[in-house]
Amino acid sequence: MARAKRNSTILETARQRLAGLKKIGTPTPDFGPSLTVLSYENEVKAFSDDQDGYNGDVAALDDKQNRLNSRERNLSDLNQRILAGVRAQYGPDSSEFELVGGVRRSERKKPVRKPKS
Repeated sequence: MARAKRNSTILETARQRLAGLKKIGTPTPDFGPSLTVLSYENEVKAFSDDQDGYNGDVAALDDKQNRLNSRERNLSDLNQRILAGVRAQYGPDSSEFELVGGVRRSERKKPVRKPKS
């Protein structure tokens, strides 16, 4: 399942406000020395760049997870094939079969039937 990409309604609001501020034209709005259209535009762009970078990282992580899941399935298949190969070559009751993680036939618990009441 892919991770959710980040979307910001605040960024969309900021873009709309910035577009409106740019249309005001002359005289250029003066909100004081620390609140300028240029600084606002720079902050909107910086946030947008950071969000795009984050979303790119999330997509790369999703891709890496997909590759890892695929390799895990392949490794699981190889585990089963190796166990089957050892069982075929040495037998299901051999110590070699036990060495690679199998349960020897002689050590399996016998099924017990429950008496009917």
